[in-house]
Amino acid sequence: MLTFLFPFVAACGTQEDVSDAYGNFEAIEVMVSAETQGRIETFVPEEGSTLEAFQVTVVIDSTQLYLKKIQLESGKSSLDTKIQTLDAQVRASRVQMNNLERERQRIDKLAEGGAATAKQQDDIQGQIALLEAQIQATESQKASVYAERRTLEVQIRQVEDQLLKCAVRNPIHGILLTKYKEAGEIAVPGQPLYKVANLDELILRAYVSGNQLSSVAVGQEVRIRFDGPQGMVETSGVVSWISPRAEFTPKIIQTREERVNLVYAMKVKVNNNGSLKIGMPGEVIF
Repeated sequence: MLTFLFPFVAACGTQEDVSDAYGNFEAIEVMVSAETQGRIETFVPEEGSTLEAFQVTVVIDSTQLYLKKIQLESGKSSLDTKIQTLDAQVRASRVQMNNLERERQRIDKLAEGGAATAKQQDDIQGQIALLEAQIQATESQKASVYAERRTLEVQIRQVEDQLLKCAVRNPIHGILLTKYKEAGEIAVPGQPLYKVANLDELILRAYVSGNQLSSVAVGQEVRIRFDGPQGMVETSGVVSWISPRAEFTPKIIQTREERVNLVYAMKVKVNNNGSLKIGMPGEVIF
């Protein structure tokens, strides 16, 4: 558990108080964008507000999507009625088929005794074949209607998904840093609505020279210093990343060896009790 220590004033001229790396605090900022287009009905939180994960922060007008859903559901209901009608036709045709089958059996027996002609047999067989074709046509039509209904069901689910996206939910617990839209403006898919960051843990991005790399490793606990109201405040942090490649020293960064031109970036995770702010300078002691 990373804890804050009491503030202290660094003693000048002692080797112990010389920091090994310098940098600035930053946070992982999340840009929250709209996923659907429409007029923003509500956007209540203000900059600096604490937002919870999955909290509804922005509500986008969903009237047109709701009307489209009603239209699709009406079309699906019409297809359901059509399927019921086709099912009734198939059932009636099968009853008629059973009657024709019995009639054919009777004619075949009469024909064996010479009481029915071959023409009567051909006629009844033709009626049966015609009815079978009608049943197949009805079944094919019913399959087509089923496919059309499945398409409408998919479209309804798509609209329902879009309706859910009209209520923008905050992705993480954090502080609302910047608002880019206000209620009454138009939201566009992919266009940022606001920026949020979790300030409970900040990252100190610092820079070390090549000969300092052997003194630090990922997962190592280090000492962190930053300016407080009564002098330097010290806490601890954990190294989470060290760049595998060197880069030129940023102009705003000073290193322990001022002649070093190439440095390696590193990130240190630091718990924040509210004293740390984004952009504040910080120091690292290995």
